[in-house]
Amino acid sequence: MTPKQIEAYVDAAAAALDLRLRPDHRAGVLRYFELAAEFAAVVEAVPLSPHDETAVHFSPVPPTEPRE
Repeated sequence: MTPKQIEAYVDAAAAALDLRLRPDHRAGVLRYFELAAEFAAVVEAVPLSPHDETAVHFSPVPPTEPRE
């Protein structure tokens, strides 16, 4: 998304939710949506075929401690 598209989306979403976005919060909200759009672009770039399926079960693994 372009910066203008992000601004338009944030403004429309705030209006739809009757959410008053404070001017001092606006820059942070816009940056968050820019970051989320970047993540979405990475996910959307992964090619999928009709045979790809979602995981049946997800088990998170705790991070390992770095070795010294």
